[in-house]
Amino acid sequence: MRAIRFGFLMSTALTAAALMAAPAWAEDASATTPAASAPATTAAPAASSSSDTSAPAAASSTAATPAASSDTAAAAAPAAGEPQNDDLDAVLWDQTSVEAKASSIGAYTLARFRLNQALLDRRWTAAEEQVGQRYRRLPPAIILDVDDTVLNTSAYQAWTVTAGTSFTDKTWDDYVKAEKDVPIAGAVDFLKYAARRGVTIFYVTNRTAGQEAPTVEEMKKFGFPMGNGRVDTFLAVGEKPDWKSAKGTRRAYIAQHYRIVLLIGDNMGDFTDKYKGSLSERDAVYEADMKHWGHDWIQIANPTYGSFQSAPFANDYSKSADEQRKEIKAVLSPWSGPTP
Repeated sequence: MRAIRFGFLMSTALTAAALMAAPAWAEDASATTPAASAPATTAAPAASSSSDTSAPAAASSTAATPAASSDTAAAAAPAAGEPQNDDLDAVLWDQTSVEAKASSIGAYTLARFRLNQALLDRRWTAAEEQVGQRYRRLPPAIILDVDDTVLNTSAYQAWTVTAGTSFTDKTWDDYVKAEKDVPIAGAVDFLKYAARRGVTIFYVTNRTAGQEAPTVEEMKKFGFPMGNGRVDTFLAVGEKPDWKSAKGTRRAYIAQHYRIVLLIGDNMGDFTDKYKGSLSERDAVYEADMKHWGHDWIQIANPTYGSFQSAPFANDYSKSADEQRKEIKAVLSPWSGPTP
């Protein structure tokens, strides 16, 4: 799930320079990460071994830029020898833009409003796994994803772009243990508010059990509520045999003891296990779940990675980067261009 990116119009050289000027993880990882100085190639986007729908990853590099008119071609052309990368503009937006911060603050402001409504209505539940009426007597809880829902991982994405490399389980593990994330704007304040209202907060993440300790420590430093110590509120992938990358079993586990009032995430898989289909299948799931979106399911914008990337090529990572890009471009609906 590492391919499509919005916009190739900006000069790669200038945009990469902006990312390199931002806080980076590259200095800490240089001794253990692959070929940081090598130019980018058309390596296929790499899926994590766990088919993780939350852990971030880099897209393929060397993307073709749109044809420019004769009077703008010189300005739009990248510097000689500067490699193209499909992730570039998405990572720039995620790491440096005020629009990204404003978007997440808006989402968490909506979440606060919806939480207040949910606490007044015991019939309210966000979980498909919660059926019958028993849940109405249970205490309230919120479930959130971690990566790029509460923690911004753009330092890792920026490293893959500027180093000309892509996601691997090894470098992702190194990154997590380096604790270089920053909070998503609005997340800490909202979750502190929820905790004051007596809501239990669960983090359902596809970070692994081995990555739990550094992640929890980092989140504590930022002020995220991490529970009272009596209940495990950080549910990592693989902690139990049936806790796979699809999160339904973990939501069902929580639903036994809590009324789940909100789900918050950056990827479709944070809300439903029906996230891996074709574009039309995903659209059908989206339409069927319309009552949830913006009500008890709150989506955080993330253009840098996710299940949206691999849907056009049927989640088939055996395909080359060029094959993936060809199939991604085939699903776009472009304007026909100006009339001659």
